[in-house]
Amino acid sequence: QVQLVESGGGLVQAGGSLRLSCVASGRPISAYVMGWFRQAPGKEREFVAAIKWSGVNTYHADSVKGRFTISRDNAKNTVYLHMNSLKPEDTAVYYCAAKTGGTWSTYASLYDYWGQGTQVTVSS
Repeated sequence: QVQLVESGGGLVQAGGSLRLSCVASGRPISAYVMGWFRQAPGKEREFVAAIKWSGVNTYHADSVKGRFTISRDNAKNTVYLHMNSLKPEDTAVYYCAAKTGGTWSTYASLYDYWGQGTQVTVSS
């Protein structure tokens, strides 16, 4: 079992930046592909970014490419989402997730463990 706890969300003006953190406990995250998803009110949960265990291979949704960067520190059992140039449409609850197996995915249903989420609100 892996427990995931996100932090770093908040209220920011458009164009601003935030860094989300996801701290894992229970098992080393080096065994998992880690992902970030988000869910806005009335919308489906959508993929934001994923990173393989080595930290070398990263994947970002087109909507955030060039603005968001996922990274991981296996020694700290932590995954980060660096968010720059934030837009009002980035407003959502952001979730950290862990997936067993070596392949990444954009499908939320394929991730095995989830955090409770952290709210990000971007004002115009």
